[in-house]
Amino acid sequence: MKNTLQLSFILAFSLILFSCGNADDDVSFNINDRELGLGEEPDDCLGFEENDLLLSIQDEFTTLPGKVSILFKVSDLLGNPISGLTAEQFAIYEQGRNDDCFNSISSSESFARISPNSQVFNNNTVLVLDLSNSVLQSSLDELKAASTSFINNVMPSPATDSFKMAIYWFDGEDELHLLNPLSSSATELTASIDGITTDISNDPSTDLYGAVIKSTEIAEDLLTENSDVIGAASVVLFTDGTDQASRYSESDALRAVNDADRNISFFTIGLGAEIDTEVLTEIGKTASVFASNSQELENTFNDISQRVAEQANSFYLFEYCTPKRDGSGESNLVIQLTHNSLQGAVQTKFSANGFTGGCE
Repeated sequence: MKNTLQLSFILAFSLILFSCGNADDDVSFNINDRELGLGEEPDDCLGFEENDLLLSIQDEFTTLPGKVSILFKVSDLLGNPISGLTAEQFAIYEQGRNDDCFNSISSSESFARISPNSQVFNNNTVLVLDLSNSVLQSSLDELKAASTSFINNVMPSPATDSFKMAIYWFDGEDELHLLNPLSSSATELTASIDGITTDISNDPSTDLYGAVIKSTEIAEDLLTENSDVIGAASVVLFTDGTDQASRYSESDALRAVNDADRNISFFTIGLGAEIDTEVLTEIGKTASVFASNSQELENTFNDISQRVAEQANSFYLFEYCTPKRDGSGESNLVIQLTHNSLQGAVQTKFSANGFTGGCE
Protein backbone atom coordinates (compact mmCIF):
# COMPACT_ATOMS: atom_id res chain seq x y z
CA MET A 1 0.00 0.00 0.00
CA LYS A 2 1.26 3.42 -0.93
CA ASN A 3 0.88 6.30 1.51
CA THR A 4 1.78 9.83 0.53
CA LEU A 5 4.13 11.34 3.07
CA GLN A 6 3.44 14.55 4.90
CA LEU A 7 5.79 17.19 3.51
CA SER A 8 7.51 20.15 5.11
CA PHE A 9 8.89 23.19 3.39
CA ILE A 10 9.50 23.43 -0.34
CA LEU A 11 12.97 23.60 -1.84
CA ALA A 12 13.28 24.66 -5.44
CA PHE A 13 15.60 26.27 -7.91
CA SER A 14 15.35 27.98 -11.26
CA LEU A 15 16.66 26.06 -14.23
CA ILE A 16 19.75 27.55 -15.78
CA LEU A 17 19.37 29.71 -18.85
CA PHE A 18 22.18 27.94 -20.64
CA SER A 19 23.37 27.76 -24.21
CA CYS A 20 26.63 27.34 -26.05
CA GLY A 21 28.67 30.46 -25.33
CA ASN A 22 26.48 31.79 -22.50
CA ALA A 23 28.31 33.65 -19.78
CA ASP A 24 28.06 32.84 -16.07
CA ASP A 25 26.02 36.00 -15.43
CA ASP A 26 23.20 34.52 -17.53
CA VAL A 27 22.51 31.94 -14.81
CA SER A 28 19.18 32.23 -13.00
CA PHE A 29 19.18 30.55 -9.59
CA ASN A 30 16.84 31.30 -6.72
CA ILE A 31 16.37 28.79 -3.92
CA ASN A 32 13.13 30.51 -2.89
CA ASP A 33 11.23 29.90 -6.15
CA ARG A 34 9.31 27.09 -4.41
CA GLU A 35 8.09 25.54 -7.63
CA LEU A 36 10.17 22.52 -8.59
CA GLY A 37 10.77 20.27 -5.62
CA LEU A 38 9.81 19.30 -2.08
CA GLY A 39 11.92 19.18 1.03
CA GLU A 40 14.05 21.56 3.07
CA GLU A 41 17.67 22.18 3.93
CA PRO A 42 19.15 19.79 6.55
CA ASP A 43 19.17 20.64 10.23
CA ASP A 44 22.23 22.55 11.41
CA CYS A 45 22.96 19.85 14.02
CA LEU A 46 24.39 17.67 11.23
CA GLY A 47 27.12 20.20 10.55
CA PHE A 48 26.97 19.87 6.77
CA GLU A 49 28.70 22.39 4.54
CA GLU A 50 26.77 24.50 2.05
CA ASN A 51 25.20 22.44 -0.73
CA ASP A 52 27.25 22.02 -3.90
CA LEU A 53 24.54 19.76 -5.34
CA LEU A 54 20.77 20.15 -5.25
CA LEU A 55 18.38 17.29 -4.51
CA SER A 56 14.86 18.45 -5.41
CA ILE A 57 12.31 15.92 -4.23
CA GLN A 58 9.50 15.21 -6.72
CA ASP A 59 7.55 12.62 -4.73
CA GLU A 60 7.80 10.51 -1.58
CA PHE A 61 5.91 7.46 -0.40
CA THR A 62 6.12 4.50 1.95
CA THR A 63 5.36 0.85 1.29
CA LEU A 64 4.65 -1.75 3.98
CA PRO A 65 6.21 -3.43 5.79
CA GLY A 66 8.85 -0.68 6.07
CA LYS A 67 10.18 0.80 2.81
CA VAL A 68 10.72 4.52 2.22
CA SER A 69 10.91 5.72 -1.40
CA ILE A 70 12.06 9.16 -2.54
CA LEU A 71 11.95 10.33 -6.16
CA PHE A 72 14.22 13.33 -6.71
CA LYS A 73 16.20 15.20 -9.33
CA VAL A 74 19.90 15.98 -8.87
CA SER A 75 21.51 19.12 -10.29
CA ASP A 76 24.52 21.27 -9.61
CA LEU A 77 24.12 24.86 -8.44
CA LEU A 78 23.83 26.04 -12.05
CA GLY A 79 20.92 23.69 -12.73
CA ASN A 80 22.99 21.24 -14.82
CA PRO A 81 21.60 17.70 -14.38
CA ILE A 82 23.71 15.03 -12.67
CA SER A 83 23.22 11.53 -14.08
CA GLY A 84 24.82 8.13 -13.45
CA LEU A 85 24.66 8.13 -9.63
CA THR A 86 24.63 4.92 -7.57
CA ALA A 87 23.14 4.06 -4.17
CA GLU A 88 26.62 3.89 -2.62
CA GLN A 89 26.99 7.65 -3.09
CA PHE A 90 24.07 8.40 -0.75
CA ALA A 91 24.04 8.47 3.05
CA ILE A 92 20.86 8.22 5.15
CA TYR A 93 20.18 9.98 8.44
CA GLU A 94 17.04 9.63 10.58
CA GLN A 95 15.82 11.56 13.61
CA GLY A 96 13.09 10.02 15.75
CA ARG A 97 11.20 11.62 18.59
CA ASN A 98 13.83 10.47 21.12
CA ASP A 99 16.81 11.81 19.15
CA ASP A 100 18.41 15.21 19.74
CA CYS A 101 19.99 15.06 16.29
CA PHE A 102 20.12 12.59 13.40
CA ASN A 103 21.48 9.05 13.50
CA SER A 104 23.29 7.51 10.55
CA ILE A 105 21.49 4.53 8.99
CA SER A 106 23.70 1.89 7.36
CA SER A 107 23.06 1.81 3.63
CA SER A 108 23.95 -1.88 3.44
CA GLU A 109 21.86 -2.96 6.43
CA SER A 110 18.88 -0.95 5.19
CA PHE A 111 19.20 -2.36 1.64
CA ALA A 112 19.52 1.13 0.15
CA ARG A 113 19.25 1.12 -3.64
CA ILE A 114 18.51 3.15 -6.72
CA SER A 115 15.43 1.50 -8.23
CA PRO A 116 13.80 1.76 -11.66
CA ASN A 117 11.51 4.78 -11.52
CA SER A 118 9.22 3.78 -14.39
CA GLN A 119 6.20 3.22 -12.13
CA VAL A 120 6.31 6.70 -10.63
CA PHE A 121 7.99 8.83 -13.31
CA ASN A 122 7.52 9.50 -17.02
CA ASN A 123 9.79 11.46 -19.33
CA ASN A 124 8.58 12.61 -22.76
CA THR A 125 10.46 14.37 -25.55
CA VAL A 126 8.76 16.54 -28.17
CA LEU A 127 10.97 16.85 -31.27
CA VAL A 128 9.88 19.80 -33.44
CA LEU A 129 11.35 20.14 -36.96
CA ASP A 130 11.30 23.11 -39.29
CA LEU A 131 10.27 21.71 -42.68
CA SER A 132 9.88 25.02 -44.46
CA ASN A 133 11.00 25.32 -48.07
CA SER A 134 14.62 26.25 -47.32
CA VAL A 135 15.16 23.05 -45.31
CA LEU A 136 13.37 20.80 -47.77
CA GLN A 137 15.35 22.11 -50.74
CA SER A 138 18.84 22.36 -49.25
CA SER A 139 19.35 20.23 -46.13
CA LEU A 140 16.62 17.57 -45.88
CA ASP A 141 18.96 14.58 -46.16
CA GLU A 142 21.26 15.97 -43.48
CA LEU A 143 18.29 16.75 -41.22
CA LYS A 144 16.93 13.24 -41.60
CA ALA A 145 20.31 11.70 -40.74
CA ALA A 146 20.75 14.03 -37.75
CA SER A 147 17.20 13.39 -36.47
CA THR A 148 17.67 9.62 -36.78
CA SER A 149 20.90 9.84 -34.80
CA PHE A 150 19.15 11.99 -32.17
CA ILE A 151 16.35 9.45 -31.74
CA ASN A 152 18.74 6.53 -31.41
CA ASN A 153 20.82 8.41 -28.85
CA VAL A 154 17.91 9.60 -26.72
CA MET A 155 15.54 6.63 -26.72
CA PRO A 156 16.52 3.95 -24.18
CA SER A 157 17.26 0.42 -25.25
CA PRO A 158 15.40 -1.75 -24.46
CA ALA A 159 12.34 0.43 -24.89
CA THR A 160 10.34 1.46 -21.83
CA ASP A 161 6.86 2.95 -21.54
CA SER A 162 8.21 5.54 -19.11
CA PHE A 163 10.26 7.24 -21.85
CA LYS A 164 8.53 8.32 -25.06
CA MET A 165 9.00 10.73 -27.93
CA ALA A 166 6.64 12.48 -30.35
CA ILE A 167 7.69 14.23 -33.57
CA TYR A 168 6.04 17.34 -34.99
CA TRP A 169 6.92 19.64 -37.88
CA PHE A 170 6.03 23.15 -38.93
CA ASP A 171 6.13 25.41 -41.96
CA GLY A 172 4.13 28.63 -42.51
CA GLU A 173 0.71 27.27 -41.59
CA ASP A 174 -0.98 27.98 -38.30
CA GLU A 175 -0.59 24.35 -37.31
CA LEU A 176 1.97 22.13 -35.66
CA HIS A 177 1.79 19.03 -37.84
CA LEU A 178 2.04 15.61 -36.21
CA LEU A 179 4.63 13.36 -37.85
CA ASN A 180 4.60 10.58 -35.27
CA PRO A 181 2.54 10.34 -32.06
CA LEU A 182 4.11 9.66 -28.68
CA SER A 183 5.99 6.36 -28.90
CA SER A 184 8.58 4.35 -27.00
CA SER A 185 9.77 2.67 -30.23
CA ALA A 186 12.92 4.12 -31.79
CA THR A 187 12.22 2.02 -34.90
CA GLU A 188 8.80 3.60 -35.37
CA LEU A 189 10.16 7.10 -34.83
CA THR A 190 13.08 6.73 -37.24
CA ALA A 191 10.77 5.26 -39.89
CA SER A 192 8.67 8.42 -39.68
CA ILE A 193 11.77 10.54 -40.21
CA ASP A 194 12.82 8.40 -43.15
CA GLY A 195 9.39 8.97 -44.73
CA ILE A 196 9.73 12.76 -44.95
CA THR A 197 9.71 13.93 -48.59
CA THR A 198 10.28 17.31 -50.23
CA ASP A 199 6.57 17.70 -51.03
CA ILE A 200 5.42 17.36 -47.40
CA SER A 201 4.84 21.12 -47.04
CA ASN A 202 2.48 23.41 -48.98
CA ASP A 203 3.50 26.67 -47.29
CA PRO A 204 7.07 27.93 -47.80
CA SER A 205 6.92 30.43 -44.90
CA THR A 206 8.13 29.81 -41.32
CA ASP A 207 5.80 30.04 -38.31
CA LEU A 208 8.58 29.67 -35.73
CA TYR A 209 6.87 31.46 -32.85
CA GLY A 210 3.66 29.55 -33.41
CA ALA A 211 5.62 26.29 -33.25
CA VAL A 212 7.18 27.33 -29.94
CA ILE A 213 3.82 28.19 -28.40
CA LYS A 214 2.06 25.06 -29.64
CA SER A 215 4.87 22.65 -28.65
CA THR A 216 4.94 24.19 -25.17
CA GLU A 217 1.21 23.55 -24.86
CA ILE A 218 1.75 19.93 -25.93
CA ALA A 219 4.47 19.47 -23.31
CA GLU A 220 2.26 21.00 -20.62
CA ASP A 221 -0.56 18.60 -21.54
CA LEU A 222 1.81 15.62 -21.32
CA LEU A 223 2.66 16.55 -17.73
CA THR A 224 -0.98 16.72 -16.68
CA GLU A 225 -2.36 13.67 -18.52
CA ASN A 226 -1.51 11.22 -15.73
CA SER A 227 -1.76 12.87 -12.33
CA ASP A 228 -0.66 9.65 -10.58
CA VAL A 229 2.79 9.77 -12.17
CA ILE A 230 5.46 12.44 -11.82
CA GLY A 231 6.47 13.73 -15.24
CA ALA A 232 9.16 15.70 -17.02
CA ALA A 233 9.27 16.77 -20.65
CA SER A 234 11.75 18.17 -23.14
CA VAL A 235 10.95 20.33 -26.16
CA VAL A 236 13.69 20.09 -28.82
CA LEU A 237 13.18 22.53 -31.70
CA PHE A 238 15.17 22.76 -34.93
CA THR A 239 15.06 25.64 -37.42
CA ASP A 240 17.22 27.16 -40.15
CA GLY A 241 15.67 30.62 -40.07
CA THR A 242 13.59 33.24 -38.31
CA ASP A 243 9.86 33.66 -37.97
CA GLN A 244 8.45 34.84 -41.31
CA ALA A 245 4.72 34.21 -40.85
CA SER A 246 4.44 37.00 -38.23
CA ARG A 247 1.31 35.31 -36.91
CA TYR A 248 2.59 35.40 -33.33
CA SER A 249 5.04 37.75 -31.68
CA GLU A 250 8.46 37.00 -30.25
CA SER A 251 7.22 38.11 -26.83
CA ASP A 252 4.31 35.63 -27.04
CA ALA A 253 6.73 32.78 -27.74
CA LEU A 254 9.16 33.75 -24.97
CA ARG A 255 6.32 34.19 -22.51
CA ALA A 256 5.12 30.65 -23.27
CA VAL A 257 8.61 29.28 -22.58
CA ASN A 258 9.26 31.30 -19.44
CA ASP A 259 5.81 30.60 -17.95
CA ALA A 260 5.99 26.86 -18.67
CA ASP A 261 6.12 24.20 -15.97
CA ARG A 262 9.59 24.01 -14.40
CA ASN A 263 9.80 20.32 -15.31
CA ILE A 264 9.82 21.20 -19.02
CA SER A 265 13.28 21.63 -20.55
CA PHE A 266 13.74 23.64 -23.75
CA PHE A 267 16.45 22.96 -26.33
CA THR A 268 17.01 24.66 -29.68
CA ILE A 269 19.14 23.72 -32.68
CA GLY A 270 19.87 26.38 -35.30
CA LEU A 271 21.32 25.94 -38.78
CA GLY A 272 22.93 28.43 -41.12
CA ALA A 273 23.48 32.17 -41.28
CA GLU A 274 19.84 33.29 -41.30
CA ILE A 275 18.95 32.22 -37.76
CA ASP A 276 18.66 34.67 -34.87
CA THR A 277 20.97 33.09 -32.29
CA GLU A 278 19.86 35.47 -29.55
CA VAL A 279 16.20 34.53 -29.93
CA LEU A 280 16.98 30.81 -30.21
CA THR A 281 19.09 31.02 -27.07
CA GLU A 282 16.17 32.55 -25.18
CA ILE A 283 13.76 29.90 -26.49
CA GLY A 284 16.26 27.11 -25.77
CA LYS A 285 16.74 28.19 -22.19
CA THR A 286 18.11 24.80 -21.13
CA ALA A 287 20.60 24.55 -23.99
CA SER A 288 21.08 25.82 -27.54
CA VAL A 289 23.51 24.74 -30.25
CA PHE A 290 24.19 26.13 -33.71
CA ALA A 291 25.54 24.60 -36.91
CA SER A 292 27.04 26.86 -39.56
CA ASN A 293 26.29 24.37 -42.34
CA SER A 294 24.33 21.16 -42.92
CA GLN A 295 27.46 19.00 -42.61
CA GLU A 296 27.67 20.00 -38.93
CA LEU A 297 24.03 19.21 -38.27
CA GLU A 298 24.43 15.66 -36.98
CA ASN A 299 27.08 16.71 -34.47
CA THR A 300 24.84 19.46 -33.10
CA PHE A 301 21.89 17.09 -32.79
CA ASN A 302 24.17 14.62 -30.98
CA ASP A 303 25.24 17.36 -28.59
CA ILE A 304 21.64 18.10 -27.69
CA SER A 305 20.75 14.39 -27.48
CA GLN A 306 23.35 13.96 -24.76
CA ARG A 307 21.86 16.83 -22.77
CA VAL A 308 18.31 15.55 -23.19
CA ALA A 309 19.41 12.12 -21.95
CA GLU A 310 21.20 13.66 -18.99
CA GLN A 311 18.05 15.55 -18.01
CA ALA A 312 16.00 12.36 -18.09
CA ASN A 313 18.60 10.34 -16.20
CA SER A 314 19.02 12.89 -13.43
CA PHE A 315 15.80 11.67 -11.79
CA TYR A 316 16.34 8.93 -9.21
CA LEU A 317 14.10 6.69 -7.15
CA PHE A 318 16.06 6.10 -3.93
CA GLU A 319 14.68 3.40 -1.63
CA TYR A 320 15.69 1.93 1.71
CA CYS A 321 14.24 -0.08 4.59
CA THR A 322 13.93 2.02 7.73
CA PRO A 323 14.50 0.63 11.26
CA LYS A 324 11.54 2.70 12.53
CA ARG A 325 8.47 0.70 13.52
CA ASP A 326 4.74 1.21 14.04
CA GLY A 327 4.11 3.49 17.00
CA SER A 328 7.30 5.48 16.57
CA GLY A 329 5.38 8.33 14.96
CA GLU A 330 6.83 10.74 12.45
CA SER A 331 10.56 10.82 11.77
CA ASN A 332 12.80 13.34 10.07
CA LEU A 333 14.90 12.05 7.19
CA VAL A 334 18.01 13.49 5.54
CA ILE A 335 19.55 12.09 2.37
CA GLN A 336 23.09 13.24 1.64
CA LEU A 337 24.84 12.79 -1.72
CA THR A 338 28.59 12.85 -2.33
CA HIS A 339 29.74 13.10 -5.94
CA ASN A 340 33.18 14.06 -7.27
CA SER A 341 34.16 15.83 -4.00
CA LEU A 342 30.85 17.74 -4.04
CA GLN A 343 27.99 17.20 -1.60
CA GLY A 344 24.33 18.01 -1.32
CA ALA A 345 21.58 17.05 1.09
CA VAL A 346 17.84 17.43 1.55
CA GLN A 347 15.57 16.89 4.57
CA THR A 348 11.99 15.64 4.71
CA LYS A 349 9.69 13.54 6.92
CA PHE A 350 7.96 10.17 6.86
CA SER A 351 5.44 8.34 9.01
CA ALA A 352 6.18 4.81 10.23
CA ASN A 353 2.50 3.98 10.78
CA GLY A 354 1.99 0.24 10.27
CA PHE A 355 5.72 -0.49 9.80
CA THR A 356 6.97 -3.90 10.90
CA GLY A 357 10.10 -5.97 10.24
CA GLY A 358 10.87 -7.98 7.14
CA CYS A 359 11.42 -5.21 4.62
CA GLU A 360 13.61 -6.38 1.75
